[in-house]
Amino acid sequence: MKTVLIEGMHCHKCVERCEKALNSLEGVSAIVNLDNKTATIEGDVSDNLIKETIEDLGFEVVSIK
Repeated sequence: MKTVLIEGMHCHKCVERCEKALNSLEGVSAIVNLDNKTATIEGDVSDNLIKETIEDLGFEVVSIK
């Protein structure tokens, strides 16, 4: 499991966009939390792909743990 800290999300629509994009990646299950500004990701996916997917939406990935 990976936890991604995301900056730039302001509303539930932002959460929906992030979740939809992350869950569209093969083998990924993601839950995005607006209050914590995090995405919890399960599945075998590279940090680079996670970052690229989120940043393509206009958000900033601060860290991936």
